[in-house]
Amino acid sequence: MADEQMAVDRNEVPDDDEGGALGGTGNEVPGEALSAPVGMPTGALPARPLDAIDRDILRLLQTDGRASVRSVAERVHVSRANAYARINRLIDDGVIRGFSARVNHERAGHGASAYITLKIVQNSWRTVREQLKTLPGATHIALVSGDFDVLLLVHTPDNRTLRELVLTRLQSIPEVLSTRTLLVFEETDLNNDPRA
Repeated sequence: MADEQMAVDRNEVPDDDEGGALGGTGNEVPGEALSAPVGMPTGALPARPLDAIDRDILRLLQTDGRASVRSVAERVHVSRANAYARINRLIDDGVIRGFSARVNHERAGHGASAYITLKIVQNSWRTVREQLKTLPGATHIALVSGDFDVLLLVHTPDNRTLRELVLTRLQSIPEVLSTRTLLVFEETDLNNDPRA
């Protein structure tokens, strides 16, 4: 049954026409992104404010990305068409960047996790980011302010592999000035809690 799948088909039109996405004129083509205002770079649409229903939908999808549109609609108390339109709008606006599985890294064979802080050469962020994206086990990269420049989260099979990643791969990047490794002893994924 198509409704039981969370993947939203942009060409599918809901079978009922109750309610649409909030904030539009009612004349938008379903699944079509709004164009950027004159003078604003393409892809730099201003963020539309999210209402309580949008935030509830986001919470539900973060907890269960496989939830059907019908299930989401029932749980936030809107029509299926309204839920469908809202989810499409959240995708089109870039609020929802995609759907993925949350992985228990230890059960998946990655028993060592660490946050690694890096100090890098000024103005080398883009170059460093591209190199960090190729690291095996890298799952999150952030440019930050403070005592270091980059925060990197990695998951590796064991401490030996982690050591090799830091001493061989990271420290061989010319733009990386220094690193500090913070071992993760235990993690809690807050998105797993349906009450969040």
